Amino acid sequence: MSKLTEEKRRQLKKLAARPDREIDLTDIPEIRSIPSDAVIGKFYRPKKTAVTIRLDADILAWLKASGEGYQTRINAFLREMMQKRRTGT
Repeated sequence: MSKLTEEKRRQLKKLAARPDREIDLTDIPEIRSIPSDAVIGKFYRPKKTAVTIRLDADILAWLKASGEGYQTRINAFLREMMQKRRTGT
């Protein structure tokens, strides 16, 4: 990607300074909900944060016994629980 020229920078700053109400959104459909076939992580990957968590030894052994990626499996399980809570199921 080439660097922006000074003229392009000025144009972008001018556009960024405009209030939202001046932006014409009539040709952009509003997204009211996430489609049921949407795949999390396909195009967007949430930022990861390192944490320390204390787990029972048998739980950790069970997770690690499934092979590599136990932290990813923990994250997937927690995401599933979060989504269930959001939808109330």
